[in-house]
Amino acid sequence: MASRLKERYELQVRSRLRERFGYRNAHEVPKLEKVVVNMSVGEAIVNPKALDSAVAELTAITGQKPIVAKAKKSIAAFKLRAGVNIGAKVTLRGDRMYVFLDKLFNIVLPRIRDFRGLPQRSFDGRGNYNLGLREQLVFPEINYDKVDKARGMDITIVTTAKTDEEASEFLVAMGLPLQSAARK
Repeated sequence: MASRLKERYELQVRSRLRERFGYRNAHEVPKLEKVVVNMSVGEAIVNPKALDSAVAELTAITGQKPIVAKAKKSIAAFKLRAGVNIGAKVTLRGDRMYVFLDKLFNIVLPRIRDFRGLPQRSFDGRGNYNLGLREQLVFPEINYDKVDKARGMDITIVTTAKTDEEASEFLVAMGLPLQSAARK
């Protein structure tokens, strides 16, 4: 079962980008490499059980079991010791990546209150896009009544594009709702 987003890439986006940027080789055309979803759980320092609910929510959202991330350094001001479980992250590739992005672009982002598009400045200079969500409640898989605390997450969309211009054109063609330059 191929996802709608993957079909869109193969049938429309690839040829449009090849025309727009004049790629001679088919492998030069930007494509999605991976999507990394990261959820930091600061309260896990005091309450290790908080991480369990974050892992369960991230599993429901992405359809893949997350890796539990440990603190690399001890920070006395935050009462944090090296090696303590502090967050969870998932790296999505292949069909799961396309299904997740389709859901993100078409269901999740429009559910955010007063949403007018994502900022253009969130590209990292190497063709990757970073966005943050303030709470996990915008995902349809999350049951509002069972959530103990609203947690944010960082989502990184990694592409093979060489420049931000190529990545911007590519992700907009894929359906990423970016703000236009005129609205800044």
